[in-house]
Amino acid sequence: MSSLPCHQSRASMKSRLAAVFVFFLCSQIAPLAQIPNINMGPDSTFAQIDFAQMSLDQMNRRMAKSEQKRKQEKEMIDSGVISALDLEAPNKAVEEFNQATTLMRAQHSQEAIKHMRRAIDAYPKFVSAHLGLGLAYLDQEDQPHAKSEFEVAAKLDPKFPGSFMNLGLVALSMNDFETAKPQLEKAASLHPKDPKILSALAYAQNGTRQFQQALETAKLVHALDHKGMASVHYVAASAAMSLKDFEAMERELNLFLGEDPTDAFAPTARQNLAALTHNKAVRAAGASTPTQNPTMVASLRPSTFPNAQRLKAELGDLGSESDAGSCEDCGALVEASAAPDANRSTTSLSDSRVAPGLASGWTIRTSVDQVTLFFTVTQHGHMVNDLQESNVRVLDNNKPPDRMEQFAPQSKLPLRLALIVDTSGSVHDRFSFEKHAATKFVQKILSSHSDLAFIAGFSEENTVTQDFTSDPAELGQGIEKLANGGGTALFDAVSFACRKLDAYPESERVARVLVILSDGEDNSSHSSLKQSIQAAERTGVTIYTVSTREDRGDKTDADSVLEMLAERTGGEAMFPGDIMTLGRSLDKLNELIRSRYFVAYKPADFQPDGSYRPISVIAEKDGKRLQVRARKGYHARRAVAPN
Repeated sequence: MSSLPCHQSRASMKSRLAAVFVFFLCSQIAPLAQIPNINMGPDSTFAQIDFAQMSLDQMNRRMAKSEQKRKQEKEMIDSGVISALDLEAPNKAVEEFNQATTLMRAQHSQEAIKHMRRAIDAYPKFVSAHLGLGLAYLDQEDQPHAKSEFEVAAKLDPKFPGSFMNLGLVALSMNDFETAKPQLEKAASLHPKDPKILSALAYAQNGTRQFQQALETAKLVHALDHKGMASVHYVAASAAMSLKDFEAMERELNLFLGEDPTDAFAPTARQNLAALTHNKAVRAAGASTPTQNPTMVASLRPSTFPNAQRLKAELGDLGSESDAGSCEDCGALVEASAAPDANRSTTSLSDSRVAPGLASGWTIRTSVDQVTLFFTVTQHGHMVNDLQESNVRVLDNNKPPDRMEQFAPQSKLPLRLALIVDTSGSVHDRFSFEKHAATKFVQKILSSHSDLAFIAGFSEENTVTQDFTSDPAELGQGIEKLANGGGTALFDAVSFACRKLDAYPESERVARVLVILSDGEDNSSHSSLKQSIQAAERTGVTIYTVSTREDRGDKTDADSVLEMLAERTGGEAMFPGDIMTLGRSLDKLNELIRSRYFVAYKPADFQPDGSYRPISVIAEKDGKRLQVRARKGYHARRAVAPN
């Protein structure tokens, strides 16, 4: 018997089965005629034939559906969505995997680990379950076990790119570029048109000083649909600068700004472009030595595992500040506040959590063991604005500082303000009034041309409607452009705003403030409440929250979220209770922000170990203890090993 190609054999078998099926049904017509009480009207025979044809059509549709399913499965495997081994997972394993995924989205990663293990017990070759287990371990900050699960997945299916990509991202999170690069090269060889993999590879190549390769990889990314990955051009610009290829650097910076003009590092990119233009002019004028080339700040980080927040779990996971323990990625507050020092820079990743996605976030910054702190002082509810340094005592880790380096009213420092407004569907009815109140607020808060602010709305995503400007009218127009609707990703918005405030290039100390107008709900964030607070800590941002909740009922979990965001960062949470008093609350907020004090000091016995260091600020005047509101502490920076 001659063999046929698979598709021909299936078609032939389908025809034979169909013929047999029709013959069987039609052959029953004559016997049925002999049975009493059977309707033998003029249409009965045709009715039987119609039934046979209908049954044949159903069989054809089922077989076509099976073919379509096989086609879809092949497409999923070819695109790197799932492993071919996953198709063989039994129902029990799939059910456990789905339950674990639901728990991960709710940020119950400890419980998710149990179900991922059960899925693997039911089907040890379940590649996606091994990867899911690895991501759950990462959520628990257990990198060794996460890496082990990714390695198991890679051995089970050497043709599945996701395992190698996660191994590469774990290595990148530890600044281990040499280990990351071959893993990402393997992932890219398996899926050569995945912009996420290629973007991470460009980052690794830049880290291993393979600058030309990083440029070439960025070109590959640019040729693909790479929406949301404009930062690859920032990495390419950094590589071009290392090669002293300033033409390529200029091109990549322009691409970066063209694709994402409101990215956190867009102001730095514009500053670098201005420096390049200046150097061109100097060279054209015949100067023998051009001015110093601009310092690039590259921008790329692994993002966290996507999860939807449940507020009780978020608050439970937050714990007390004294339980914060060691922070792998936290920096001393000064790293966000001091003016840049080009001679003392180290490279550090902003987040050590890894998953299959990329966003902006690593930066070259100073590493100086100095702490900056903002605080307000009140007496019987009234602001105290006339204190001297002698009236204030600071304890860092229960010890006085080695040296107090600066003491000043905050109003003397330039303000960097982010106003983010909840534009989700939950605030629809009061949205117009909130925009009006917010416009009046920004018109009052900026007091000089050295003050800058930006406006952003957030639902499932962040939308910058007005980038940094000192013009209150432009900020008002940005508020007016905010559009209502969608889910709520508050924690993502906080992290985004902190990164954007931190990334703005500064030549002097500034005061970074984030004001949030929201009801405190979150159902769409990728990051957690704890991560958003850590982002504010890393970047020296003080958060003030103004609740848009309209009733004065019992305290809710959403209220507690707003309180934690403010209290943990040294700010204050306000609960107007109705839209009519919202404007008065924003007026009070203006006074709070402008009445803060600022201190900078060198802490005693500082160790760059990531440990939590509590802060206590004591203010006294005329023998009376005053009330102080300040952040309760910070995580020391962690020393970065040389590459």
